[in-house]
Amino acid sequence: MAETVQRPGLDPRGYIEREGSLARIAPDFRPVVATARDRLLDVFGARVDSAYLYGSIPRGTARVGRSDLDLLVALRAEPADADREDARALGEALDKEFAQIDGVGTLLYSRARLLSDLETYDLGWFVACLCTPLLGEDLAEYLPRYRPDSVLARETNGDLAVLLPRWRDRIAAAEDSEEARRPLVRYMSRHLVRTGFTLVMPRWNGWTSDLGEMAEAFASYYPRRAEQLRAAAALGHDPTGDPAVLRSYVDDLGPWLAAEYARVHGVKAPRPD
Repeated sequence: MAETVQRPGLDPRGYIEREGSLARIAPDFRPVVATARDRLLDVFGARVDSAYLYGSIPRGTARVGRSDLDLLVALRAEPADADREDARALGEALDKEFAQIDGVGTLLYSRARLLSDLETYDLGWFVACLCTPLLGEDLAEYLPRYRPDSVLARETNGDLAVLLPRWRDRIAAAEDSEEARRPLVRYMSRHLVRTGFTLVMPRWNGWTSDLGEMAEAFASYYPRRAEQLRAAAALGHDPTGDPAVLRSYVDDLGPWLAAEYARVHGVKAPRPD
């Protein structure tokens, strides 16, 4: 009898396991998380339905002075511009106060949006599998279990063709400096690596959030593009501000990846925003 291969990130039944936990947060980052939790309540109060951590800090892989703090907040109503401004100001204050982190990113959505049918295989999956509960009720209780299948691939990253024109606009609007371009390189590098990984995820049949592992999984199916994704994985951790990197993303790797993604998995259902 052939031995069954147990891929990373899946439970014995083949469902994606939730990654991260409060117990995995390294001691250096615990004061940051505790302060963020308290200030979310100070800023949003009773409007908060629930809040989560995601990214390297709850996975226990964060690097002091290099990793950012990633938060997702579910509000009881649709967020307004004032809410987004409050989240931005909160993030800037935390970033200035704590040298352990390099930036703060806060996603704001309504509870209804996160639990909607349209978002079941995108934001819903994100909450259920990639987010660690920090405040309030855990919305994962209302969401299904997820397998690394083509539906999940399509609804998570099947919109790259829509994003590329926006990326070109962001690149054009960025100041002509290494410092201004570096965050764009980091963001776009990570997005392309994750898209490359979810392109092959159903065949690979597993889950990982490690950029290097994602690139290697992709490489086993697309060897001609392997070095591009490996380079993007490295830049996702240690970005440069090289404008040639950004041009290659929007003129070569990005368009190829968007076309191949549409061919293999189809296109993500349109979103109102």
